[in-house]
Amino acid sequence: MEADKICSGITNGTTAKITVQHGLIYDKIIKKYGLEQAQLYYESQKNAFETLKKLAQDVGDDFETCNSFVYSLTDRALIEKEVEACHKIGCNAEFCEHTELPFRVSGAVKIDNQAKFHPLKFAYTLAKNLSIYENTKVMELKSNTAITNRGKISARKVIVTTHFPFINKHGWYFLKLYQHRSYVLALENAQTMKDMYVDEAKNGLSFRSYHDLLLLGGGSHRTGGQGGNWKELQSVAQKYYPDAREVGRWAMQDCMTLDSIPYIGKYSPLTPDLYVATGFNKWGMTSSMVSAMLLTELVCGGKSEYEELYSPSRSIFHPQLAINLFESVKGLVTPTIPRCPHLGCALKYNKQEHSWDCPCHGSRFDEDGDLINNPAMRDKN
Repeated sequence: MEADKICSGITNGTTAKITVQHGLIYDKIIKKYGLEQAQLYYESQKNAFETLKKLAQDVGDDFETCNSFVYSLTDRALIEKEVEACHKIGCNAEFCEHTELPFRVSGAVKIDNQAKFHPLKFAYTLAKNLSIYENTKVMELKSNTAITNRGKISARKVIVTTHFPFINKHGWYFLKLYQHRSYVLALENAQTMKDMYVDEAKNGLSFRSYHDLLLLGGGSHRTGGQGGNWKELQSVAQKYYPDAREVGRWAMQDCMTLDSIPYIGKYSPLTPDLYVATGFNKWGMTSSMVSAMLLTELVCGGKSEYEELYSPSRSIFHPQLAINLFESVKGLVTPTIPRCPHLGCALKYNKQEHSWDCPCHGSRFDEDGDLINNPAMRDKN
């Protein structure tokens, strides 16, 4: 069931980088969970990449092999540690100082033979022979029955893939997740890049080309907070590509977990027939395929070698939890109106996009109060 049209949400705004390189993830996992878990993460993402590659190549000619880079402007040691971590888990990464970027970097992690593609063409092709009920919004789940705006649907197993999970009484996702908003400019007459690049800093820049367009990303911030948005990107474009012309712009947001690993598996220990896939931390292309593969194993066979790594019930004791708690409390005690119908946090007005945004969990509403992004389930009026 799809509340609107398929791909009308987050997929509609992705820059579609298909890669096992998710920022500086491998050194982070080794430090938090050990070498074996980092190897499992890499293996699962690599398997997902190969599956996605095969499917995408069957779809058409928009699949393009390229190299993937994660760079740092100031911290060479950070990049060197990630290269070392990649080597430990069997990933063929390379340290680089020279890139296509219009500025110097302290270093970059390069992984070759990654890819970029057209996600909507891919998804529409796969969806042709599937039974998908669009304009069917699930309002509530009672046991194994979904109550929608068009009737009730019963199932033995239910998978919730609503970007941000909307069921609050199980799983504590309103504490385990927050949403991060990013901006993109499509530039004509700018540099065409063969490869794709992301800054290791959360608020840094990303680059990839699509045919003769350069997609410049960045200006990001926690949804409901302050950030550079399109103004920052316009400033970057003016500095490095003064002859470029903006032909498109958009913004999108991602669910971020406490430890940078997605939540894929049983929704909670108390819901044996309910599953979830969320928190892709800006890397939804391969992580969505990991979700498909892992959930297929859990639903059909009951076991997966990756279920512990991605378990939504793993420990929540990470520094990000304190930040999420602080933002939630601040949003709840702020006396201003309007309020978010999700859990009652005060909304903030987004001047750039003319919307009301929730700093607690990332719900967004247009100026008339109509819902744009979940986890809220209804309009604010």
